[in-house]
This record gives sequence, C-alpha cells and structure tokens, in this order.
Amino acid sequence: MLCLSVVAASITPRTWALQRSLTLLRVFLVASAAILLAGAVTLSSVLSSRLKGQVLDDARSSLTQYVDGVLRPQLVQHDSVVVHPQLSRRLVDELRRRPEIVTVKVWRSNGVLAWTNRARRRIGHRFDLDGNLGTALRKNVAVAEFEVPDVEENQVERSLGFGRLLEVYAPIEGATNGRAIGAYEIYADPKRSEHLIAANKHAIWAAVTLVFLVLYLALAVLVRTASRTLRRQAASLASRTAELSEAYAVLEQDALEAVETLNATVDARDPYTAGHSQRVQEIAVSIARELGIEGKELDAIGHAGLFHDIGKLGVPDAILTKPAKLSELEYALMKRHPADGARIVAKFGRLRDAVPLIHHHHERWDGRGYPDRLGADSIPLGAAIVGLADAWDAMTTDRPYHRALDRHEAEAELRRHRGTQFAPAVVDAFFRVLERSGAGEREPLRTPERVGAGARPESQPV
Repeated sequence: MLCLSVVAASITPRTWALQRSLTLLRVFLVASAAILLAGAVTLSSVLSSRLKGQVLDDARSSLTQYVDGVLRPQLVQHDSVVVHPQLSRRLVDELRRRPEIVTVKVWRSNGVLAWTNRARRRIGHRFDLDGNLGTALRKNVAVAEFEVPDVEENQVERSLGFGRLLEVYAPIEGATNGRAIGAYEIYADPKRSEHLIAANKHAIWAAVTLVFLVLYLALAVLVRTASRTLRRQAASLASRTAELSEAYAVLEQDALEAVETLNATVDARDPYTAGHSQRVQEIAVSIARELGIEGKELDAIGHAGLFHDIGKLGVPDAILTKPAKLSELEYALMKRHPADGARIVAKFGRLRDAVPLIHHHHERWDGRGYPDRLGADSIPLGAAIVGLADAWDAMTTDRPYHRALDRHEAEAELRRHRGTQFAPAVVDAFFRVLERSGAGEREPLRTPERVGAGARPESQPV
C-alpha cells in the first residue's frame, strides 16, 4: 500500500503537468486560429473593398471616355454646353453601340438638364446641386458607385427593370481653362462589373483562406513539435527534481539524526539529566496543544523542546556536572548555550522555525532573563513554553546542586513565579494539562523519579 502511495505521489504531479501542457497547447492553437481567422477576414475584406473600387474606377474611366468622345464634339462649344435638337437621334444611335449604357444625362453647371437620351421631357428642368452631381461640378472630379434607382428622377430607369445601376458622374471640362462647364450623368447595366467583382472576390477569399490555412497548419506543426520537446524536457526535469528532493529528504533526515545524536551526547554527559530533552519536548508539546497551537508551529516547539540544550556541547564537563554553585565566569559560559544551540540548529532547514525558540528559552517574563533580556509579549510564545517545560523538568529532577521537588512543591514554585519568570498564559495552560493528568486522562507529563538528594532546588534552570 505504501509503494502504491509513493508511485501515485510521484506520477500525479507529472500527469498534472502533462495535462496542463496539453491544455496550454489547445489554448494556443485555438487562439492562433482565431487570430489568423480574424486576419484572413480583415485582409479579404480590405482586398475586396479595393477590388470593388478598382472595378468602379475602370468602369468610370471607360464609360466617361466613350460618352465624352461621342458627345463633346456635338455639345461643347467655346467652353459652354450647346444642344441642337437635330443632333439627338444621331447621338442616341452612337450611344447604343455600348449596350451596357442605359441613360446619359448632360448637365449644365447651374444644375439644368441640357440633354438626355431617355425621357427628353426632363430637359430644361433644374435640380439641386447636391450629392455626386455637385461633387463633379464643384470639385471637377468623377464619381462612380452602384445605385438603387429609387428616387423620382430615376423612375424611367426603374421602369426598365433595373434594381441596381452603375452610376457615373463625370465633369465636362472646358477647352481653355479646364474648369467644369457641365457634367455627364451615366447610368449603366452593372451586371458585368458585379460579375467581375464577385468572381475576383471569390478568388481573393479562396487565396487568402488557403494561405492562412497553410500558415496555421505550419504554425500548429511547429508549436506541437516544440510542445512535445518541452514536455519531454519538463518530464525529465520533474523526474530529476523528484530524485533531488528525495535525496535532499534523505540527507536532511540523516542530518537530523546526527543532531539527535549530538543532543543525546549532551544528556549522556550528565547522568542527572538523562532523558531531560525528551521530557521537555513532551511537556512543551502538551502545553502547546492546550493553547491551540498546531501544524508547523507545533512542530517547531517540539523540535525546540528536544534540542533546547544542544548548545551545551560547548560547555566543559567540569562546569556541566559541577555539584556546587557556578562561579560568575562559569555561569557566563553556561549562559551562552541558548545562542550556541540556535546557531547549530540554524544550519538544518527542517529546524529553522525552532531557532528563535531555542535562542530565547531562558528569557524571563520580567525581562531579567538571557541572552537578550526580552520581556512579556516580546518573548516568542514557543520559547516561553519550552522555558517553562525546561524549568519544570529541572525542578522535578535531582541535580548535583539540588534535590528534586515533589509535584506540590514544583506547582508552588510555578505559581510563585507566574508573571515574573513565566508567562501567565503558559503557566495556566500547564496547570490545565496537569489537572487532566491527575484526573485519570492519558498521562501527558512524566515526573521523573528522584535519583539522589542535594540542596534546595531553584526554579531557574541553566
């Protein structure tokens, strides 16, 4: 079952990464398709619009040149438009040679219709110089567009069955000054132009679609190939990372075991403190749980309880096991062990959260502790917990310099130093744990047996 769990744990991240890679590939392909489609539509629309403009320009130029060639010799004299009634039949016959031409109107510069090949009753009528007619006369430019003959003046053309017409307005330029002295209005059958536009538009759309499709397929192949390469590299990297993580975990575990061995060496150097670190750890964890601490913070307190005295590796045996009161110099050397222990533990990643707890576990609530003389809430809670656990085990264990207190004496010491040496909340939590253990619940604390007798105990351990 454990093997299956390990395999599942190693496969799941890799599978998730593969699925994520495939999802990103799909998103990229869809996004690329959308962008290319938008580009194809835009390009096709632009080309189609330009095609339409080109066809209209060609039709305008062709129709204007033909009509001007037929009508100018007969209608333009001395920079003015002159119409002779007997010329109408001949002009109409000439215009019929271009069967696509439906209607031709000749306008004077003042907006009066001078001549037309259809419904000549309209000749002499004045029309407003607006729209394309005004543009041709005022700006001396030709204009062509497709027009629906739905206005009154185009009733004649509509009666011929034309739903749409190619409409051209072209200026009639004077012979001497080049200014517009009138304008041609030409209506032509749009079928040829519309067919040409439609045919070329289909060709444009087909060509653009083909080009963009080939481009998309090439892009998809390149991206898919690159994606596969990246997935292989990612899988290899994930495998290597897993191997390194496993090796690091083994290395870290070996290092932790080495620290535990060093810590055991501290206890072994003094027969009076045998098992002290384990007991402090157990007491500290019980208090922390009572205060609602859990997770990484609880682990840090457990590690700090176990390794709180590891800094005593640098304390000589003569000082560590001295049965009498320490001298000032010896006591100063002993007081270095929290900082030394913190430096040792800081070298191990799994124990870094315990570093400040080890460093400050001898601080006092009233600020008279060491090494930094912190006080009250400036002391880390975990350090205050470990400090009380350390003091409790020291008071209830025979040491060379004092006899062990019984439970009631030790409780009295804690109450007496509540709010001076110990954090009040930690003391209260400890007594709740102690009360439950006395009520028959699972024993959370172990008060060691006395191993000897000595002087009066002190509540402040070293």
